Amino acid sequence: MDLGLTGKTVLVTGGTKGIGRAVVEALAAEGARVAFCARTAAEVERAEEELRTGGADVVGSALDVRDGAALAGWVAGAAARFGGIDVVVANVSALAAGPDEETWRAMFEVDVLHTKRLVDAALPYLEGAHGSIIAVSSVSGREIDVFRDAYGVMKAAVIHYIAGLAHDLAPKGVRANAVSPGNVYFDGGVWQNIEQSNRELFDASVALNPTGRMGTPDETAYAVVMLASPRASRISGTNLVVDGALTRGVQL
Repeated sequence: MDLGLTGKTVLVTGGTKGIGRAVVEALAAEGARVAFCARTAAEVERAEEELRTGGADVVGSALDVRDGAALAGWVAGAAARFGGIDVVVANVSALAAGPDEETWRAMFEVDVLHTKRLVDAALPYLEGAHGSIIAVSSVSGREIDVFRDAYGVMKAAVIHYIAGLAHDLAPKGVRANAVSPGNVYFDGGVWQNIEQSNRELFDASVALNPTGRMGTPDETAYAVVMLASPRASRISGTNLVVDGALTRGVQL
């Protein structure tokens, strides 16, 4: 099926590894032009080179999304380079868990505030393109689990923010959705680190999933790309859970 993304311009935050990298690769495979950012310059350069070698039309930028001016400048620069913006994907996360104030502040600034700033900067372009906004949240935002402190609360805030956007922007033809993955395993990721440092927690987390395994970045990326597609024109205000039936609550 042609997803209708050929020639579309998509912005992805946190695009060098894990879910973000998989999203960039999947979008490029569909013919989209992708601007992505991440904090570490060397990782951005390496990812850009690898993606371009594969034929992708991508451009990477090194920036800290907590810097509002830099984030807005990146959005404007990408729009100027590609002639507009059709989709934005707020993917980057502080990935911080714990009860201390520093952790709460990091999750708010990176996960919540960066998502709002990205939307604010991109909205003038999205409104003219019947655009799509996608935020990567987490099943921890809808369930009381081991990450119930700052991480879970701020991921829930992202879902709530996106739902409000969907309602407010529907008359302007702009869609907004959240994607909430369960445990996602990849080299260098959080769950690989937990596997090596806290095997008891890792094994218990795997055992909770009826599929008997954790998800992959590609599996979450599929959900993001599907929602980015113009074919998903009637899907807005949704929190799409991608967790292999891990969560047991019913979304009403």
